[in-house]
Amino acid sequence: MKTKNSKNVPGRIGAWLKERVRKFFVALKKNPQAVPLAALCISFLQYSLNMTDISNTTAKIQGPNMGLCAFITMLFMILSFVCMLNAFPKRQKPKLPVVILMIVLYAITVVCDIHYLGCINNGLAAAGNSFNAKALTYIYSAYSTVTMHIVLTVLTIILVILEPVFAKLFKKIKTSIEVEGSGNIGEIDIAEEE
Repeated sequence: MKTKNSKNVPGRIGAWLKERVRKFFVALKKNPQAVPLAALCISFLQYSLNMTDISNTTAKIQGPNMGLCAFITMLFMILSFVCMLNAFPKRQKPKLPVVILMIVLYAITVVCDIHYLGCINNGLAAAGNSFNAKALTYIYSAYSTVTMHIVLTVLTIILVILEPVFAKLFKKIKTSIEVEGSGNIGEIDIAEEE
C-alpha cells in the first residue's frame, strides 16, 4: 500500500500546486487592488526597516530639511495605506479623488527623496574625505535605500494607475474547475415516474 502511494507523490504534489495557483488567481480576480497594495508594502518596509541608517545620515550630514524630508516620506507612506484601502473598495469602481490624493502623496514622497539624495551628495562633496569608514558605510546605505525607495514608489504609482487594467486582465483568466460527468447533465430524466 505504501509503495502504491509513494509512486503517486509527484502527481499529488503537482495537483496540490495547481490548486494553490488556481486559488491565488481566484483571490486576485476578487481583489485586484492587492497588486498595488503589495508594491506599497514592499516600498514601505524597504524604507522603514532602514530608518537607522537614514537617521544616522541625517544627524551626520545635517543638510537643509533632511530630517523634514525623512519625516514627510515616512508619514506620507503611512497615510498612503489609508488612501490605498479606501481608493479601491471591494467589487466597486475605484474612488477617483482618493486615487488622485494617493498619487499626490507618492509624488511628494519622491520629491522629498530626491531632495534627500541631493543633500547627501552636497554633504559628501563639502566634507571631502573627513568622514570615517563607519559613517561612510551608513551614508552609502542610506543613499541606496532612498534610491531604491524612489524606484519602488514610482513602481507603486504605475501599479495604482494600471489597477483597472489588472482587474480586467484577471477576469479573463479561467479559474473554474472542470467536473467530470457534468457534460451529460442533459441526459438525466427528471420526469415523475408513475
